[in-house]
Amino acid sequence: MDHKNLRYWSGEAAKWAEEYHANLRDRPVRPLTTPGDTVAKLPAIAPEAAEDMAQIFDDFKAIVPGAMTHWQHPRFFAYFPANASPASMLAEQLANAISAQAMLWQTAPAANEMEEVMVRWLRDALGLANHFTGTIHDSATTATLSAILTMRERALDYKGLSAGLSGQPRLRLYASAQNHSSVDKGARLAGIGQDNLVKIATDANHGMDPAALDAAIKADIAAGYKPAGVILCVGGTSIGACDPIAACLKIAKAHDLYTHVDAAWAGSAMICSEFRGLWHGVDGADSVVFNPHKWLGVQFDCAVQFLADPTAQINTLGLRPEYLKTQGADEINNYNEWTVPLGRRFRALKIWFTLRAYGLSGLRTRIRNHVAWSAQVAEAIAVLPDFHLITAPVLSLFTFQYAPAGQDANTATANLLEQINNDGRIYLTQTVHDGKFVIRVQVGQFDCTEADVMMIPAVLNELTKSD
Repeated sequence: MDHKNLRYWSGEAAKWAEEYHANLRDRPVRPLTTPGDTVAKLPAIAPEAAEDMAQIFDDFKAIVPGAMTHWQHPRFFAYFPANASPASMLAEQLANAISAQAMLWQTAPAANEMEEVMVRWLRDALGLANHFTGTIHDSATTATLSAILTMRERALDYKGLSAGLSGQPRLRLYASAQNHSSVDKGARLAGIGQDNLVKIATDANHGMDPAALDAAIKADIAAGYKPAGVILCVGGTSIGACDPIAACLKIAKAHDLYTHVDAAWAGSAMICSEFRGLWHGVDGADSVVFNPHKWLGVQFDCAVQFLADPTAQINTLGLRPEYLKTQGADEINNYNEWTVPLGRRFRALKIWFTLRAYGLSGLRTRIRNHVAWSAQVAEAIAVLPDFHLITAPVLSLFTFQYAPAGQDANTATANLLEQINNDGRIYLTQTVHDGKFVIRVQVGQFDCTEADVMMIPAVLNELTKSD
């Protein structure tokens, strides 16, 4: 395989991709496969001699697509989307062809400077204040870890980096139970520990209670602990919960705590000004993350972290040995110093292609459609026999339960979910809310239509009528 052959096989791959996407509706969203099926189709050891690319490509077609969950399927309503618009796919091909390691400005000047501009484009598109700058990570998990590490070092006056955590004050972080598990992971990996992540009580709207936050911080100070930071959520993964950002930030600032807002999914909706009330006050945060790969059509992986002032994070994560210096350019942004990895991909290119190919207006239309269709399908499910909405739509996410008379609702809902996903026409997932096993519906796939979305109540009605 050389570059001349690459040209031919890239063409074949593009033809296959066009057909794959054109026929996705004919495939089950989740594959009808069992653990070990793919392993059984692969040789136990790598080949000694080179194999013909035609055979490799045929094997790909025979083995891989039928054993994949199809995230780009227009009836993928599970988790949150990992959208990949065609323009983003094209940009990723070009970035792969260049294959730059964009760790420093001098190793990839265009990638570095485009990242700076794309963060600014997205900041303005989301209506954030112009004091924010930022960087691109692989995922919100990494951005949140970066923020938690920054909280740790800021609280310890940056002594943890050199002396370690032994003998330091017991640090405390604060978040609600509606935050993503990446917050828990960040507390663990940062050496702060799960037991020191304080889960704050929520209010009737499932957002963090500011008074409870204040009380928890004061209690920890009285106990001799060292509060380090507050992590807030906008559009929690389970049911879409949103913390009252302005009120919680006021409490955090009163205690001089670093703050991070996780808006990984819901942040994309803020390109529509009518949804910005969900994160009112966000301009007062120190750090904000959202994932363009979730709802804007920018191919996974791509998470943008906005920083009110990057100094604390650079002081935490930055390391500049002599061999990573750019001579004569000490003040230039080298984004590896803003993130955990040294190695960095050229992620800004797919943002640039996507925003230009669809425009903010076109992306707003998609998001507004998804929100409207979600409300429509929630209403349709609510009138089906034995179905109950558990949480109302937050943007395009809501939950429901199936509770036929004489049956345990949790068991009946779990059994129905298995039927739904084995049926294959739609794909949904579950959560547990207030002790209830519920099914989540999240509308957001890039190419879904109203007809795709309205298949949800049709499938539910059909499957439960046969009970």
